[in-house]
Amino acid sequence: MTRTDLPPGDVDAEGMASPSRRPPSRASEELRRIPRGLRRRAGLARRRIRVVTRRVWGNALHAWRSSLQVRIGAITMVVAGTVVVIVSLVLFSQIRDQLLSVKRQAAIDQAQSGVIYAQSEVAGIATGDASSVRSTLQRTVQQLLSRRGEAGEFDVVMVYRTGDIERTAYSRRDIFGAVPPDLRTDIDSGNQSYKYWTVPDEQAEEEHTLLIGAPVPSDVTGSQQIELYYFFPLVQEEESLSLIRSTVIISGIALTLFVVGIGVLVTRLVVDPVRRAAGTAQKLAEGQLEQRMTVRGEDDLARLATSFNAMADSLQRQITQLEGLSQLQQRFTSDVSHELRTPLTTVQMAAEVLHEARGDFPPHVARSAELLRAELDRFEGLLTDLLEISRYDAGAAVLAADPTDLGALLARVVAGMYPLAERHECALEVDRPDEDVIAEVDARRVERVLRNLIGNAIEHGAGQPVEITLAANRTAAAVTVRDFGVGLTSAEAQHVFDRFWRADPSRVRTVGGSGLGLSISLEDARLHGGWLQVWGQPGAGAQFRLTLPLTAGNDLTSSPLPLRPASVRRPQVQS
Repeated sequence: MTRTDLPPGDVDAEGMASPSRRPPSRASEELRRIPRGLRRRAGLARRRIRVVTRRVWGNALHAWRSSLQVRIGAITMVVAGTVVVIVSLVLFSQIRDQLLSVKRQAAIDQAQSGVIYAQSEVAGIATGDASSVRSTLQRTVQQLLSRRGEAGEFDVVMVYRTGDIERTAYSRRDIFGAVPPDLRTDIDSGNQSYKYWTVPDEQAEEEHTLLIGAPVPSDVTGSQQIELYYFFPLVQEEESLSLIRSTVIISGIALTLFVVGIGVLVTRLVVDPVRRAAGTAQKLAEGQLEQRMTVRGEDDLARLATSFNAMADSLQRQITQLEGLSQLQQRFTSDVSHELRTPLTTVQMAAEVLHEARGDFPPHVARSAELLRAELDRFEGLLTDLLEISRYDAGAAVLAADPTDLGALLARVVAGMYPLAERHECALEVDRPDEDVIAEVDARRVERVLRNLIGNAIEHGAGQPVEITLAANRTAAAVTVRDFGVGLTSAEAQHVFDRFWRADPSRVRTVGGSGLGLSISLEDARLHGGWLQVWGQPGAGAQFRLTLPLTAGNDLTSSPLPLRPASVRRPQVQS
């Protein structure tokens, strides 16, 4: 049995082969690609136009905001251009009206003279003889054309009408058909009239024309009427107006640019000294206290430069004096702290001996020994903080950044703060991510900041729970410490990082702090390139947020955690 192969094609569900489908030809594919390519190119062109437009608009807006010269030049151009346009329009309108008025009056005078002449020529016209009428009209038209006047070149048409029959004579063929019907109606009623109209010239192109029509009085009675029409082209007047228009436009543009140039020049004479003063002030702000402005002349700008230099001299003297006082204060603080170390160590050793032997003392003496040791420990902490502050003031603080797991560091700090929380009957609630948060920080300084924040929250939390949250994003890590105590007002929040500042001076410290903890914490955060911020609300507690970059030296742009607690940010639903 021989097997027959089916031709290539699709096979249906019953096993029968469907007719084979031809692949699309290359020409059809090319034709389909052309519209797609055109659409793609059109889309790219639109995107380029949008990008260029956005860039130009951004540059123009930046120039407008940053340059006084650009603003004054633009405003001067707009104002001067508006004035020039208004004056030019009024001036051009008056010139046009005057030019057309002269033309119209000269044309009317010539038309009236032509009516008088035509009346004398058609006085003896033979009304019944068509050839006599036509020859008389043609002769009159030729005579009127030879009577040139001040109105310039013109064409003439005379119409002799008797009943429904019209006989015309004209200086140019087919010109009579351009007379508007309303003008003929005015002439039929016996009035002299004029109208501005477009009439085809010898090349059949439309040109503006002044039409003047008038009835010609005659001795002919009955239904006969003679009409005379003058066509005065306005070509010369249009050329004059076009020349005047071009002159006005060019003069207006030149005048506008001249005024703008004067404005920019005058502005530059004023702005340049201001820019020099701004540059000198910037250098003074950068610490170059010897910078001064150059004084030229005796005008107001010279007096400004003199006053500025006097101010700079005064600032230099005061800053130099303050720097001396600051250095003296820093040296005094550092020297006193160091000098107190030796006697403090001796006193601590004596206090330690008394504290260990307090069981042999009467109760009041034993209690005194305990208080002496506690206050000496507090005094030692105060000296340590003073030495740390003196290092920051002297610019000697150095950051020793190493990769650190902030979650483990936070857990270690919280574990150390549990005894203090138990004494205040306060619960510490920690929320941190499951994955490690690795940041390049100085672990000792960050641990000190967290210890200060948590201790401060326990002291001011009024026994309420303290919430501690750790979070991170791609560039930064943040820790918030939230308490539900007395809270802070906005005025108190501005001073909470000041040295030795206390919201309630009568409040007794139970943590044993020196009053410098938050100040040192702020300096530690700044040394890392981070933020230490506070939010507070009376009766709702306070929240401190520490934000640190994950990589040392990077700038912060945002924080993973909000400064204002979410429970406060959500609006309360009133029942």
